[in-house]
Amino acid sequence: MSDDRLIVALDVPNVVQGLALAARIGNAASFYKIGLGMLTGGGFALANELKQEHGKRIFLDMKLFDIGATVEAAVRGIAQYDLDFLTVHGDPQVVRAAQEGKGGSGLKILAVTILTSLDRNDLDDNCIKPGDIHALTLERAARALAAGADGVIASPQEAAAIRALPEAAGKLIVTPGIRPTGSASGDQKRIATPAQAIADGADHIVVGRPVWQAADPAEAARLVVAELPLR
Repeated sequence: MSDDRLIVALDVPNVVQGLALAARIGNAASFYKIGLGMLTGGGFALANELKQEHGKRIFLDMKLFDIGATVEAAVRGIAQYDLDFLTVHGDPQVVRAAQEGKGGSGLKILAVTILTSLDRNDLDDNCIKPGDIHALTLERAARALAAGADGVIASPQEAAAIRALPEAAGKLIVTPGIRPTGSASGDQKRIATPAQAIADGADHIVVGRPVWQAADPAEAARLVVAELPLR
């Protein structure tokens, strides 16, 4: 039985490989993330097929960022596909535009706070204002949620603090940068185990390479779920 708290990132190049991987995973996972890396390889087609023909939940990780009118138009188009989650950058004006675009659909708008691959040195390179990265993440999360985001994407290391924000009441926290016990960290710098992330307030965890690079992806997914605390 799958547990939809686990979102498996289908970080493969194209729709053919994505469908093959989902078939190998089978009923060990019910929720998949499709990101920008798949966009030119049939990502929307894969999202539709997994959703409509296989009954999977879909997280479209586009991290949209543009002027309000453009974001609104893009989200309005995406909302027609009956998908579940969509990411936008957490700037309040972007969040408000995305909420306008989704209209009355069930699409959940998730705001990106600070990417889990970044540390303070990266923020300095990007001319982001000085300050502790955890404090900046909390500030961005609070502002995005106040602007109407349905939830946030954040490092599991900030999950507990975000969950404690007044603005986070009833909102979703989705945490990438999850590495099952014994897994390599790869290019993620702010990571946690599945159990720690859920215990700290995350609603969903995103796991990519530890599942799809495994010799048996279905078993790898089941092992991740086995680490999660009971509901």
